[in-house]
Amino acid sequence: MGVEIIGVFIPIIFILVVGVVLVSYYYLRSRERQILIEKGLDAESIKEFFESKKSEKSSYNLMKIGIISVAFGLGLGLGIGLGDRGPETEFWIPLSIFVFTGIGFIVANVVGKNLDDKDKKNNS
Repeated sequence: MGVEIIGVFIPIIFILVVGVVLVSYYYLRSRERQILIEKGLDAESIKEFFESKKSEKSSYNLMKIGIISVAFGLGLGLGIGLGDRGPETEFWIPLSIFVFTGIGFIVANVVGKNLDDKDKKNNS
């Protein structure tokens, strides 16, 4: 396939993927509400159910994203640095990106849980 043909398919595939994600989101949200109505919940209890789901979310999401981004950047930098060492070292960049991003996810999860636990203890 030519580069021109691939270049035409990229925006088409992007638009299709975004459309599928949006349709799936609204369909599943609607289906969830239908199930709650079928279980016999009234409008007030459905509203309380969705508000309780919003209040359970962590307030440290931006910090978690920051930790993961820093770990990704460190992995990328280290991978590029190690990749310049010789001709047979092409595996360092993807290896270090995956390893450091995984470590970033683990650290972000642990730090977020610890901060959430401290908030729960302070609020109790």
